[in-house]
Amino acid sequence: MAIAALITWVITALGGFYMLGTWLSRGGVRGGSSRLPVPVVFGHFALAAIGLVVWILYLIADTTALAWTAFGLLVPVALLGFVMLARWLPTYRATRTAVAAGGAEPAERYFPVPVVIAHGLFAVVTVVLVLLTALGIGGS
Repeated sequence: MAIAALITWVITALGGFYMLGTWLSRGGVRGGSSRLPVPVVFGHFALAAIGLVVWILYLIADTTALAWTAFGLLVPVALLGFVMLARWLPTYRATRTAVAAGGAEPAERYFPVPVVIAHGLFAVVTVVLVLLTALGIGGS
């Protein structure tokens, strides 16, 4: 189960990297019309990356404290993810009238919906697998 968590975590990270790259290339870090606050985006990224490193250390050391630390890092990652989802949904639903009227389109408008959905689903699976592993369920 711990290896499955690693695999889902890496897949989730790849989707996150893709969206972060899209957001950065479309000017998200400059603020502008982006509805995603820069500290939330980079906080989500940094905590998820640190958690992944901790999870890899857990796989090497097989120390329960590291598994719980990784899970503890995933809790704020998930909360920040839900904040970004809540702020992204209105952008996704909005019509392009703002652009037609001369307004700037938010950088997150360019996120492919399948990537957003897959990122969220794999993130949920990752959290569950990490929690189950930390609880000692499904281990050998």
